[in-house]
This record gives sequence, structure tokens and C-alpha cells, in this order.
Amino acid sequence: MKKLVFALFFVSAAFVSFAQDETDEKKGGFKKENLFTGGGLTVSFSNYTTVLGASPVLGYSINKWLDAGVVFNINYASNRHVTYYNPATGLYYYSDDKLRQTVFGPGAFVRAYPIKFLFVQALGEQNFITQKLIYDNGSPTEKTSISAPSLLLGVGYASGREGIGDLYYYISLMFDVMRDRNSPYVEETASGKINALPIFRAGLQIPLFQGKRNRW
Repeated sequence: MKKLVFALFFVSAAFVSFAQDETDEKKGGFKKENLFTGGGLTVSFSNYTTVLGASPVLGYSINKWLDAGVVFNINYASNRHVTYYNPATGLYYYSDDKLRQTVFGPGAFVRAYPIKFLFVQALGEQNFITQKLIYDNGSPTEKTSISAPSLLLGVGYASGREGIGDLYYYISLMFDVMRDRNSPYVEETASGKINALPIFRAGLQIPLFQGKRNRW
């Protein structure tokens, strides 16, 4: 939970910092036409791990170069090999057991556009995980529930974006820099090292309350 607080604090701090530097937008209160929705599809592959998911969002454009919002993630992760630690030898070893995970949970993000079609993003998540361990030796399948925080940092490309209120699609590449052992975005090697997997996400950003401007 402390790691989750850190992740969300990081995102919130970035949000406040960027918002305070807003200079090229008119001062004023909340503008409903700055709201957007949409979401993305997540894909990640490695030699032994597959991650697939979806992430609907609700966000707000602070100005022409800064968006922030909340996200809800639904992911499925499959690991074809499981790493175990043997305390007697102090060594890690691979097994042919299989791990299946269903993951869901809330998050918050900040997305900054140094160029109108390029962005950097910070996304803090708390993942609630139901996992199924399928033993290769035929032992009964084991089911457990755990949770893990994540902090995804990365870059992306937005096609068709000119500023606030545009409909466009995006692709991004992110890594979980927290690398919690239970995170669905990491892989554990035979030596016990935790590697962050490359997370590819593609989706749409759909403006709200635009009247006739962005009907489609």
C-alpha cells in the first residue's frame, strides 16, 4: 500500500506542477468541453509471458499540452513457466508450472505533450489480482488473490491531435518502474531478477461535449 501511495503521489505531484505552469490558456474554471473519454488495448509479450488488457479512461485537458485523468484496468496475464526460490540452497529455479492471472484495478495518469503529436506519460495503478497456479505434476490447481502497485512510465505518439477537443488515436510504450514481484507487468528470471516487460498500449481519445465539432 505504501508503494501505491507513492505512485499516486508521483502522478498527482506532476499534475499539480504542470497545471501551475499553465500560461497559454485563458484563466477560468472547469470547462466541460475539456473532458474526454476513450481508452486503450494493452499487449505485452516475452518468451514466457503474455499480457492482454483494456483500459477505459475519463480525463480532462488542463491545457493544450497537458491531460490528466483516471483509468480502470482489466488485464489477463499468462506465464508459461513459474520461478521458485529454494531457501535451502538460496537459489531460484524454473518450473513448467503455469500461472494465469486476472487483473483489475483503478489508476490515475498524467500525459504531457512537448510536441502536439508526441507525449510522455506517468500512470499509477493498484492491481487486484486473482491468480490460478496450474502444477505440471498434476497436483490440484491453487487459487489465490493478491494485490500489487505499478508505476508505468513511457512515451507515445498521437495521430490527428492538434490541441484540446480533438478525436485521435494513440500508441504508447511503457515500463513498470516499480517492478513489484506480483505486478502483471514484470517477469521473474531463473536467478530471481525482476524484469519490467515492455507494455504496448493503443487506443482512442474521444472528446466530450463538443457539440457538432467532432461528430462521427
